[in-house]
Amino acid sequence: MSQASAQTKPGTPLPGYLVVGDDALKRERIAAGIKRRLAQMGDMTFNTDTFEGGSAEGASIVNACRTVPFLSPYRLVCVTEADKLKKADSEELVAYLKSPNESTVLLLTGEKLAKGTRLYKAVAALGAKAVIECVVPKTRDLPNLVREMAPAHGATMTADAAHKLVELVGDDTVRLDAEVAKLALLHEGSQPIGVREVLDNVSQVSEPTRWDFVNAFSARNTAACVAMLGQMKSVSPHSLIGLCANRLRDLMAAQSMIRRGTPGATAQALGKQDWQVRSIVADARRFKAVELERGLLGARKTEMAMNSGKDADDAFLEWVISVTGPAGR
Repeated sequence: MSQASAQTKPGTPLPGYLVVGDDALKRERIAAGIKRRLAQMGDMTFNTDTFEGGSAEGASIVNACRTVPFLSPYRLVCVTEADKLKKADSEELVAYLKSPNESTVLLLTGEKLAKGTRLYKAVAALGAKAVIECVVPKTRDLPNLVREMAPAHGATMTADAAHKLVELVGDDTVRLDAEVAKLALLHEGSQPIGVREVLDNVSQVSEPTRWDFVNAFSARNTAACVAMLGQMKSVSPHSLIGLCANRLRDLMAAQSMIRRGTPGATAQALGKQDWQVRSIVADARRFKAVELERGLLGARKTEMAMNSGKDADDAFLEWVISVTGPAGR
């Protein structure tokens, strides 16, 4: 049977799949689904080989693909971290996929594999469904995804609890799912899992981003700024003060547009998209013009102090509090 006819026959698996993207949970579930589908067709106990892309040789993978299945119509050859294959080994697979063994399904999984690579193109050429993209949802969509995970573990979650879980864990969907499973096991009663349960049973894993901090700074949320600084172990106050100073300039520009009666022109004035300045316009109303000017002058003085020997963390924190706290009003 030709490759083309295999693709058109309903229910026939393609000779190769690439499951790629940074959503590890989705990758795992799709790969598991492909394995279950083949297991329904025959015994895969003696018909499955698994290789790790970082250490596997292309020739060994191809030999496994060329092997005839035993007591099953198909063999399954899995290559994890396919994006880590050496070029020469990747090229072996590219050559194989030009004329693949139709009784073998080659399942490649990986976090990143550019569409322009020869291996990506070789798999894509097998059929419209050969490449399955698994991209982590946008941050704003993660809480809804978390709530959708809960019923699979026999529970439900409130919206606030889901938001708090994402805040603590980050965008690692595998870890999120594991934490939801843990919370479901600990949960008692028929009510949804709430924020208190999340706080009591989930440890802080994710580190706030620089932009999380800048947005809290812009909103004059002193408590959030102080809390984030205690969690940001890999971000230097030297980089944060520059971003915060730039945000103060944006707020000054937004105030200028507000005074002119044209706040809608802020995005154009800043060279940004409308959605990027909605919070900036709102935050600009939280400050007086003199406060922004004083904050910007203070940023320069603070940066000089940080560069002249004063403890950078202490100097930056003092400045943040002076700008965002009651003393700055």
